Amino acid sequence: MNRFRVRVALSAVASLSVLGVAAGCGAGSGSAGSGSAASSQAAMSNAAGMSNPDLDLGSSLGSRPAPDFRLTNQFGQPMSLSQFRGKVVMLSFEDSECTTVCPLTTQSMLEAKQLLGAAGEKVQLVGVDANPDATSVADVLAYSRAHGMVNQWDFLTGPLSQLKAAWGAYDIAVQIEKGQIDHTPALFVIDQQGRERKLYLTQMAYSSIGQSAQVLADEVASLLPGHPHVASQQSLASISGQGPTDRLTLPSATLPSAHSAGGTVVLGPGQPRLVVFFATWLSEVSDLKSELIGANAYAAAARRDGLPQLVAVDETVVEPSAQTVRSYLQNLGTSLGYPVALDTTGRVADGYGVQDQPWFTLVSASGQVLWSHDGWLAPSALEAAARHAARSPA
Repeated sequence: MNRFRVRVALSAVASLSVLGVAAGCGAGSGSAGSGSAASSQAAMSNAAGMSNPDLDLGSSLGSRPAPDFRLTNQFGQPMSLSQFRGKVVMLSFEDSECTTVCPLTTQSMLEAKQLLGAAGEKVQLVGVDANPDATSVADVLAYSRAHGMVNQWDFLTGPLSQLKAAWGAYDIAVQIEKGQIDHTPALFVIDQQGRERKLYLTQMAYSSIGQSAQVLADEVASLLPGHPHVASQQSLASISGQGPTDRLTLPSATLPSAHSAGGTVVLGPGQPRLVVFFATWLSEVSDLKSELIGANAYAAAARRDGLPQLVAVDETVVEPSAQTVRSYLQNLGTSLGYPVALDTTGRVADGYGVQDQPWFTLVSASGQVLWSHDGWLAPSALEAAARHAARSPA
């Protein structure tokens, strides 16, 4: 890919002065509820969450004033952080062309607000662009549109000098390293009086999106009048991935066909496979339609020459909906010569070690990962990789 991709900048976290408080130690007042049973449940949930390496329970920031800034949203409207006083604000810093961790942050924010039901109307979602090379209003609008967020948040941008001032005010490290955007994946919860309450760092784990949303919703609920009920109370314990050695039956993104009998797609040991993970929002930063249709050439070569069959897996957990995926595929204008599955939980991506979109993984019949690649490749390059792996010793 010739566009920049964000990488999780955990090394940059050291620059955050707010982390003088240990990460994950300030668990807020939790979700609504009263009595010893509710308190016991919350304590057990927090204990499980603290041992979950893919979940950040947040760092307490006390109640220091949140620095104000004035930028422009995806509609070209001037906005300031202070104009949202009276609402709880979830403020994130995201690359407008991100294909790694930012979509996880975006989805967690949206789901957290939805978990609050009607009380979500008292919550404002705000993003600040963290890509110094994609700062136009068109850039933040394109990201918002690709992720179904156009009318769900205000994604702010502006002149680079103003963005740098905002990044500095919140200790956000942003740099370009080897052509990739590297920034702190931070999300702040700010109360109705404009005070910073919690800092969260998004982890690169698709299966923990729902858990992150619940943690955020619990914190926000503790700040809202009446402490509204949070719709989800799932376990915060670590979620195991589903990898190449696991036999899986996943829902198909397309109608039943020779490639997905009964509307399902099978993954796992028994035969070698080339698996490509993708999401429809990749259309913002690449020619997704051409890439998917172009992969038909590899699928045909695999059938002809006995190469590992191609299976595509959409990362549905970071899509607006499964229907978004199905509609996109139906509008390609041609059929795909390989099955497309839906990873609705993120466990498959985590089990296969996916760190970006798109992500190719070549696995043997026994479920051994032979080769992985970050980014699109031409069908000829995929054939070469498959043939090289077949010649290599197991």
